[in-house]
Amino acid sequence: MNDLHGMYPHHRLNSSRLVVLLQQWARENGERTAQSPQQDVAEPLSQWLGTVDAVKLSRALHAIESLPQAAEAAGLQGADLDVPALDRQVQKTRTDLTTLMTAGVAAPKPLRARADNTPVELPDPQADANFAAHGPRYLDLQKQMDTRLLALRTQVRHALAKGPMALQQLAALDGVMEQMLGAREQRLWTSLPGYLERRLAHLQHKHQQALQTSGRADEPLRWRQPGGWLWAFEQDLQALLLAEMQVRLQPITGLLEAAHHEKTGPQE
Repeated sequence: MNDLHGMYPHHRLNSSRLVVLLQQWARENGERTAQSPQQDVAEPLSQWLGTVDAVKLSRALHAIESLPQAAEAAGLQGADLDVPALDRQVQKTRTDLTTLMTAGVAAPKPLRARADNTPVELPDPQADANFAAHGPRYLDLQKQMDTRLLALRTQVRHALAKGPMALQQLAALDGVMEQMLGAREQRLWTSLPGYLERRLAHLQHKHQQALQTSGRADEPLRWRQPGGWLWAFEQDLQALLLAEMQVRLQPITGLLEAAHHEKTGPQE
C-alpha cells in the first residue's frame, strides 16, 4: 500500500499548487506574521488525525491486511481491470471541470433602447466590486466540483475493488480515509472563499492607490477589461478553483497510478 504516498492530506496539501498560491497571496496582501507564510497556510491545513482517528485507522489497516486470507479461504480471485477506460473517465472529468472553472463571467448582453427613447442604464460595474457578487458563484462551482469528483472517486475505487488483491486493499483503505477525512476536508474547502474575499479587497485597494498616485480618474467600465483589477481578480478566482481541483483529484490519480503499476508490473 505504498502507492498511497501523496494521496492523503499532509503531503497533498504541502506539495500542492493550492498552498503555493495561498502563500503567494499572503505575501502580496501583506499578511505576514511572526511565522513564515508556509506555516501560516500549511500548518493549519495539516492538523487532520487525532489519537482516536489513529486508533480507528490502525483497526481498519488490520482488517484490510486480512483481506488476502479471507479471499483465499473463499476461493475468490480478482478480475482484470480496464485501466484505459478508467483513464478516459478521469481525463473527461478533469477536462469538463477545467472548462467549467475557467468559463469566467458572461459579458452583459447589449441592452435594447426603449421604444420611447428614454435612456437605458448599463450594468453597474460597482456591483462586481463587492464580494457578495462572487462568493456565491465560487461556492456553486465548488459544489459542482465536489459532486463530480466524489462520484468519480467512488467509480474508480469500485473498479479497483474488483481487481487484484493489492488494489482491493488500496480501494478499501481509500474508502476508510475518505470517510475519516471527508468532514475535515470539507471545512478546508469552505474556508477558501475567505482567502478570495481578502484577495478582492487587496486588488481593489491596489487599484485605488494606483489612481491616487497617477491622479487619473477612475473608469469602472475598464475594470473587467484585460489589465483591469476585476479582470485580475477573475484570473485569481479561476486559479484558486483549479488549485483546489488539483488537490481534490490527487486521491483519484493515486488510485489510477496504482492500477497502472499493477497492470504493467515494476519498471526496470
